[in-house]
Parts: sequence; C-alpha cells; structure tokens
Amino acid sequence: MFKTLSLLAAVVAFCVVVLGSYVRLSDAGLGCPDWPGCYGALSVPQSEIAIQNAQQAYPDKPLEHAKAWKEMAHRYLAGSLGLLVLALGILAYRQRRFIQTPWQLSAGLVVLISMQALLGMWTVTLLLKPVIVTLHLLGGMTTLALLSWVVFRHYSQPHIALPVGQQRWVRLALLVWLLQVMLGGWTSSNYAALACTDFPTCHGMWWPQMDLGEAFHLTRALGESRDGGQLHLSALTTIQWIHRLGALVVLVWMVISATLLWKQTASRGLAVGLLLIVLCQVLIGIGNLLLHLPLVLAVLHNAGAALLGVWLVAIHARLLNTSH
Repeated sequence: MFKTLSLLAAVVAFCVVVLGSYVRLSDAGLGCPDWPGCYGALSVPQSEIAIQNAQQAYPDKPLEHAKAWKEMAHRYLAGSLGLLVLALGILAYRQRRFIQTPWQLSAGLVVLISMQALLGMWTVTLLLKPVIVTLHLLGGMTTLALLSWVVFRHYSQPHIALPVGQQRWVRLALLVWLLQVMLGGWTSSNYAALACTDFPTCHGMWWPQMDLGEAFHLTRALGESRDGGQLHLSALTTIQWIHRLGALVVLVWMVISATLLWKQTASRGLAVGLLLIVLCQVLIGIGNLLLHLPLVLAVLHNAGAALLGVWLVAIHARLLNTSH
C-alpha cells in the first residue's frame, strides 16, 4: 500500500507542478481572488445568482470563468496531493518497522505540503508577490523530488559504484538543479522571461547593463522597485541574464555528470537520459526566447525542469548505498 501510494503521490506531484506552471503562465494565478474557495464559494460560481453575488463581493475583480476554473483545478489537484501525503505519513508511522522510508521524512512531507498550502494562499492574498511565487514553485519541486526519492527507495535497482570524488560531483547536481529552479522561478514570477529576446547576446551585448541590487530585492511587490516605483528594464534584464548563466552552469555540470555515469555499464541508460533531458531543456529555453514565450513551450520548460529533478533523484538513489 505504501509503495503504491508513494508512486501515485509522485505522479500527482508532477502533475501539480506542471499544472501550476500552466496556471501561472496563462495569467490565471488570480483567477479566484480569495482562498481556498472562489468568490466565496467552494467552486467557480455558475448560476446567475451566484455570479451576481460574486460580483457584489468583489466588484473590482470581474469573474472570468476560464481563468477561475484553471485556478480551481490546480487547487483541487493540490488538495488531492495533500491527502495522499497525509496518508503516506500515517502509514509510514504505523508501519515504521517494515517500511524502508524513515517515518520522519514522511512527517516532513506533511509539514512541507502544509507550508505549500500557506504559500498558495499568500500567492493570492499578496497578489503574486515574486518571492512567494518563487518559494511556492521551489516547494513544489522539493515535494516532487522527495516523493520521487521515496518511490525509488522502494523499487530495487542495481547500485552505481563510482569513486568518492565522482559520487560527490554527481550528487551535487541535485543542488545545482535546485538553485536553477530558484532562478527560473524568480525569472517567471517577475515576468522577466522576455526582458531580452535575442540569443546568445542580450540587447546585442555579451554583458548587458544590469542592476543586481534591484533585481534580487526580495521584499518588493510585483513590478515594483524597492522604493515603490516601476521596476526598470535593467533589473529585469539582470534577472533573465543570471538565469541564462545558471543554465550554462547546469549544462556543463550535467554533461560532466553524464560522462562520469557513462563509465559504468549499469548507469549508461541514466547518463543518456540525463543528457537528453538537459539538452532538450536548453533548446526549449532558447525557443522560448526566440519565439516570444509561447505557452506550450513555456509549460514544457517547467515540465522539463521537474523531469530533470526526478531523473537526478533516480541517479542519487542508485548511488545512495555505494561504499566505493
């Protein structure tokens, strides 16, 4: 039961991450102005009376059914994930003598999901504040990674025996991925993905004009500078350019990791998969720039980031018990 539920939870977590990116990128993150309901109801208002009540309660927030349903679909799916994680936590504690996953990890996942619910609420009530949206994405990716680790712990796989130094390099790939997820979330939450649309240069320069202090000021509101004015182009350019540099670091790190894994016959499939995923991510990222962020490619870029995290966790799980 625990093994089946953990696999189901990991699949649902992946869907929640991808659907969340779709909701955000289709500008439906505020499709419902309140939380956890929608315009004061548990579902999107449908009847004429319900719509009138919604408009009276939120006169400055006109109801757009398409956006509201996207937002509520994401909330329903995230709620289902929360129930699955809670069930895993209960099972892990009750059957702690027989389950390979420490019950403390399952309990930690319950806490993490609770924090995700709070961040989801603050995303709405704080009007898409960039630091909250970024933390929400980071929490979703972390939840997916931990659930994936639980799954791989319960599916026997041959171990990968790498020298200690090479193991450390491959394991650190997870941290590199997580840092890039943070940069990607910050880019998306600040709507800086199209701050410059040429490639490989930015505004025709290899080192564009930037403002690091303004770009990464965490407490400001969406679209505002630290003094309350409009966020200027140099700050948005900085955000995107740093994300590009991070992508270059990720590419190099993953290529080296794949090369190390290729040396072991048992891990060559993982090495090829790692290369394919990271190369597709780079190509999709370039396509988003040159094609001005089409929704399909933007969502695929988020899905690719999630898949890369799952793949790295699979590699990490294979390295976990090696002693060479």
